[in-house]
Amino acid sequence: MQKIYCHLDMRGLKLLDRFTSTQVHALNPTDTSNGKTHVGVSRAKLNSHLIKSFGSNSKPKSFNSLSVTEALLLPYGLPATDLLEPSIEPHLKPTEFVEILADLYHRLENCSSQSDKSLLSIEQYSLLRNLGDPKLLRRCLRAARQNAVDVNSKVVLSAWLRFERREDELVGMSAMACSGQVLECPKVALVSGFDPNLVSGHCQCDHDPSKAVNMLIFEGNECVSLEEEEEESDVSFCIGNVEINCARCKIASLSSPFEAMLYGCFKESKKGKIDFSENGISVKGMRAVEMYSRTRRLDLFSPEIVVELLSFANRFCCEEMKSACDAYLASLVDNIDDALVLIEYGLEEMAYLLVAACLQVLLRGLPSSLYNPKVMKFLCSSKVGERLAMAGHGFLLYYFLSHVAMEESMVSKTTVMLLERLEECTTERWQKTLVLHQLGCVLLERREFKDAQFRFLAAAKAGHVYSVAGVARTKYKQGQQYSAYTLMSSIISEYKPAGWMYQERALYNIGKEKILDLSTATELDPTLLFPYKYRAVAKAEEKQIRAAILEIDRTVRFKLSPDCIELRAWFFIALEDYESALRDIRVLLTLEPNYMMFHGKVSGDYLVELLSHRVKQLSQADCWMHLYDQWSSVDDIGSLAIIHQMLGHNPGKSLIQFRQSLLLLRLNCQKAAMRSLRLARNNSGSEHERLVYEGWILYDTGNREEALSKAEKSIHIQRSFEAFFLKAYALADTSLDSESSSYVIQLLEEALKCPSDGLRKGQALNNLGSIYVDCGKLDKAVDCYMSALDIKHTRAHQGLARVYHLKNQRKAAYDEMTKLIEKAQNNASAYEKRSEYCDPEMAKTDLNMATQLDPLRTYPYRYRAAVLMDEQKESEAVEELTKAIAFKPDLQILHLRAAFHESIGDVSSALQDCQAALCMDPNHTDTLDLYNRARD
Repeated sequence: MQKIYCHLDMRGLKLLDRFTSTQVHALNPTDTSNGKTHVGVSRAKLNSHLIKSFGSNSKPKSFNSLSVTEALLLPYGLPATDLLEPSIEPHLKPTEFVEILADLYHRLENCSSQSDKSLLSIEQYSLLRNLGDPKLLRRCLRAARQNAVDVNSKVVLSAWLRFERREDELVGMSAMACSGQVLECPKVALVSGFDPNLVSGHCQCDHDPSKAVNMLIFEGNECVSLEEEEEESDVSFCIGNVEINCARCKIASLSSPFEAMLYGCFKESKKGKIDFSENGISVKGMRAVEMYSRTRRLDLFSPEIVVELLSFANRFCCEEMKSACDAYLASLVDNIDDALVLIEYGLEEMAYLLVAACLQVLLRGLPSSLYNPKVMKFLCSSKVGERLAMAGHGFLLYYFLSHVAMEESMVSKTTVMLLERLEECTTERWQKTLVLHQLGCVLLERREFKDAQFRFLAAAKAGHVYSVAGVARTKYKQGQQYSAYTLMSSIISEYKPAGWMYQERALYNIGKEKILDLSTATELDPTLLFPYKYRAVAKAEEKQIRAAILEIDRTVRFKLSPDCIELRAWFFIALEDYESALRDIRVLLTLEPNYMMFHGKVSGDYLVELLSHRVKQLSQADCWMHLYDQWSSVDDIGSLAIIHQMLGHNPGKSLIQFRQSLLLLRLNCQKAAMRSLRLARNNSGSEHERLVYEGWILYDTGNREEALSKAEKSIHIQRSFEAFFLKAYALADTSLDSESSSYVIQLLEEALKCPSDGLRKGQALNNLGSIYVDCGKLDKAVDCYMSALDIKHTRAHQGLARVYHLKNQRKAAYDEMTKLIEKAQNNASAYEKRSEYCDPEMAKTDLNMATQLDPLRTYPYRYRAAVLMDEQKESEAVEELTKAIAFKPDLQILHLRAAFHESIGDVSSALQDCQAALCMDPNHTDTLDLYNRARD
């Protein structure tokens, strides 16, 4: 058999160095119990015994007397193992995840209806949320919006896409403004039907809200000039003592009932005057009817008159007039107050385009509109839910609303009510299961254990095994520990064991069996954080603080979780290592600026203020020097802390906030990174700088072409390093031919001519070297890498190693990677890369180290499996991949396992793995080829 592992060329490790490293993480949801729902204590309460200690520059006292550490920790104490517990994740978590993904892809593949594809994409979104990959989730939402046919779905999905980019946080951006993305345009969303030409790309909207009327109203309507000679009046409608002269034929053309009344066998057909006093229309309204009958125009009237015309049109079946009024009023809605008023008229008169337009205003205002009492009173009402259902709004609307509410607060009454409305809208089994599980999670956080147990139990009966963990937890909370233990034991014996099962049972176990369960949980799923936290706190309780820090460090190396960083800060305070504690608290506040520490009792900012008295204060210049040192040692966490301190000196400095976003993206903290990037954009001091940051925001949310446009506009205004770098990076994101490579090289060379600091120039040189390597210009690549190393861009060692490898100098390549390993604080990727430049036994050692440092890295599993396959150990090779898929269903791993299945003749398993992989990326060429081959 041809050696498979030889082809695992780690192409993913040749990505350009912008700010993302070669490290790939799965973004699992972080615990939200800390930092959002706790209330802090007053500072005065702490000042009495803290400020004195921290204000002193004397050497800290020992643990035998009242030290600073004791003064700080006495009111709260160190974390205790008895108080630790993992959160129940509010997502679908199927035990047969690959099988369900494969089935979903099969249904998508065979679905012919655009609207059904849109709904399946939402189901796909719900399944993949458990993986926490924002790119996957964005792809699902875009697919759902692209295939949406009806206005109701378009309005919700376009608002959802906008929310995911948090455009509401961009200063100067109106909720109803078009950002240029056609899938998010509020005007396009109000146009019914599927248009394949509008599924992607830049919107041609001119950003002028007044143009919406033209698009919605007069398209297809015959407009008559006001100067046109009026047709002779031959009938009058009397309202009280006022007569409104009308043309009989024009009024008759409004509807069949009018035609029958004016030309049929009714007595009105013979009358010249018709009493209309009892028909609920005012004199102004009737005059507007007469005007509309001649001109078919509505822009001549006030909105109040158009509302009256809408009611009139409904009463007399004037469908054309009703549609025109519906569309015209829909085009006028641009603020929440108007939306709340007009939506009532829309529901009453069944003007469903108006209803959709009003909802669009409310949805595009999220999350701010969640805090508007009038909006929430309306949306949370069960009766309103029923009325909205009649207008065609159901599961999708309340799924989005509840999603936003849960992100804002897991314990608010609003979240509960929106989930209850969502439950009323469910029509499919997966929908019912999802909302029951989510309600259980929310009620558990609210400590409403009986109600939570009822919801979890219902979700479990619907087939969601993970909800059994919720049932067990609620039993435990109600004092039924043994019952919870036996329940989880039955799940372990009945289903294929998973890490979360043993983790949950460990909560209800005791002694050595508890520790054994936690070890098994880590073995099955090394990405679960709770076992590490428990073991760390257990060591701290035994006064082994340094051992506790080493244990929690294992998690920090592969996932920057706020609760783990907080725990480590507690341990450093206990050791009186205030500098390290301060570093971690600064990082914590970078991830979550409003984080509350010490069981939610003290704000992180306050602790920074206190601890700052015990460490050396750095000037802004000192901070820049330290940042260079941290950056060159690939200490991303230390760099984040320095940048947080720099922002304390200059909170509105966009350049520093941009650097912060780069680091956060490298650490795979995308949510925090995008927040920093938005702040950089808001605080930018010039238009060309703002355009660059907007370009990065667009690029990071999958809008590459729009990002390039921003870069070009910025360069046109002023040539700058960042604008050229953005353009080069975006262009290099695809496979480059020789001409494109030359252009990217030119752009990077132009960037290097512009003023910038060494940190960014080092990255540009590194990227330039990578392009030269791809073009076969190895000597020029070496020059770039050496120049980057001269300004302490340590990651250039990896590029230099690649050049030596291409020159068949494996020893030199190995030595170069060894230098990187020795210098870098975060070196899992370096161990992984070095494995390419050594013999198989040493490679195995390096890859085992990479897995130990970061279990989320997938290449080591693929390499080990490929080696086993080459040794004819097919079952062991498949098992190696299956072990990784159990906690990280990665596209590349699924593809390789499918190839293994195909090679041993297990076609059905190969097809299933291909379908699951294609559910994550339907355009993955290698998997598509394998899938088509397996089907033939």
